[in-house]
Amino acid sequence: MRVAWDVSPLSHPRTGIGNYLRGAIGGFAEAAGGAHEVLAFAPTRLRGRRLIREALAGLPVETRTVVLPWSHAFRMGWSRLGRPPAERILGRFDVLHFSDWLVPPQRRGLRTTMVHDLVPLLHPEWVTERTRSMHGSKYARTRECDLVFVNSEYTGRDVEEHLGVAGERVRVAYPGVDAHFTAEGERAQLGRPYVLSVATLEPRKNLGTLLEAWRPLRGELALALAGAAGWGEQPELADPGILRLGFVPEAHVPRLMRGAAVFAYPSRLEGFGMPIVEAMACGVPVVASAHPSMDEACGDAAVRVDPDDPDAIAAGIREALERRDELARAGLAHAARFTWRACGEAHLRAWEEALA
Repeated sequence: MRVAWDVSPLSHPRTGIGNYLRGAIGGFAEAAGGAHEVLAFAPTRLRGRRLIREALAGLPVETRTVVLPWSHAFRMGWSRLGRPPAERILGRFDVLHFSDWLVPPQRRGLRTTMVHDLVPLLHPEWVTERTRSMHGSKYARTRECDLVFVNSEYTGRDVEEHLGVAGERVRVAYPGVDAHFTAEGERAQLGRPYVLSVATLEPRKNLGTLLEAWRPLRGELALALAGAAGWGEQPELADPGILRLGFVPEAHVPRLMRGAAVFAYPSRLEGFGMPIVEAMACGVPVVASAHPSMDEACGDAAVRVDPDDPDAIAAGIREALERRDELARAGLAHAARFTWRACGEAHLRAWEEALA
């Protein structure tokens, strides 16, 4: 089997989608054991090609990038124009698997895609106009696919209900936890105990409500925020008790998690919620939104709170501190269920069955 795998999201600094993509490809390569080929492709700029090569370094994949100064415009134009077919650029393949960033045309072979969430469709007010446009064109054509992969049962139900994809064509491939997210290792020292949240500063992540919840606790805990600047109304962060860390490369996130007193994730909606299980794998008690989109990530190992109630979040943080050892043990056991090998096996099994 030869899989042409769109890796366009890896052309930017990696956040959730990029981390999933890299992990899924690595898991597939491990599960395939050399019996199948991966051709990782993307139209990208020069810097994007470097980031893609860095992300995929060490994996047994062939990489083919087309360097273009206006790569986003090319991706959108190629997706909408519907030509040339991908075979003209990539040669023969058995499976074409594409991301949210690209809807490439093809002449033959299995056509599959990945849907991480339907936030741009269900809550357009939480995303930028560019994201609405890019994802909207992809959603409209998801029903063309032979298979649609999702990262949770919750997202799978959304895909069936809102995109009209038949349930038998939807496959769940849960994310894994990278090996460096462990309870053993260096712990960050930020000068005082802290609550940590890792998220882009954007409306959906709900950091303004977390800030309100933290204020009654500021005498006991600092609030450490790791994540790139986003969009929309930004919370006021000019407080000496708030440690704004900015974008933190994924390799440095585990030490922040291990050093935290509590990890807080009050997001209003997720496709899965990877940071939740990553924090659990680091042995940190987790306080997470009670929204059902995070049920699978949390299991029974997190304190769940109403994401729009600052008092509930504050009470949840206090509860997590009191139950720290219990929650840490439960979280470690729960996080161990999520491996990139299992994610890769889910892709491999689905493609083999569809091609049989």
